[in-house]
Amino acid sequence: MRVDARRNLESVLRAAREVFGELGYGAPMEEVARRAGVGVGTVYRRFPSKEVLVRRIASEEVAWLTAQAWESLNGDPQPWDALAGYLSRAVATGAGRLLPPEAFRYAERMDQVPAQRTAGEVPPMEIAAPPPPPGDGTGDADPARLLELLGQLVERARSAGELRSGVRVTDVVLVLTASVPSYTEPSGEAAGAEGVPGAQGSSARLLRILLDGLRSDG
Repeated sequence: MRVDARRNLESVLRAAREVFGELGYGAPMEEVARRAGVGVGTVYRRFPSKEVLVRRIASEEVAWLTAQAWESLNGDPQPWDALAGYLSRAVATGAGRLLPPEAFRYAERMDQVPAQRTAGEVPPMEIAAPPPPPGDGTGDADPARLLELLGQLVERARSAGELRSGVRVTDVVLVLTASVPSYTEPSGEAAGAEGVPGAQGSSARLLRILLDGLRSDG
């Protein structure tokens, strides 16, 4: 791929994440092209239909969220810190807003089926195998795999008594989708939030409110 073609592709993908994150997957390709600073014909040369572009963006975001969930599950021994840290990283990027619709269906299905055993009963490394290497750039882009790992993060926090009674996987997915991309404060300095690594500004305030709603008082 020529340098200019690669640059155009990166601009289109970056603009698509912004547009779809703000306006949803129903946003027009013309808006993607405008923000990318290219003609709409350039976008269609790379992606013959909007559905193809949507699948590319959704796959990349699901793959990233899946890898982050696996790292949180296997890297942080504290159940609440693992879940809260994962959500803070997702909020900082706004990736949760780009989840495909089927992710909600998987979450609802999981909430309807009682877990056979809680994630807290087995060591993290026995819970889940790592996601496959990126390969084509999308890695493990199966929403069901993402929800499986997220469900294990939720079950582990629940078993530790750190989630409010009645909190479900769908509630945590709503936290992901309610996130807004972080921004830089007028002073030019990113505004952080105590106890919420990676989140900034309005994202941090929103996340703090949502996490307070999830965490058990005990």
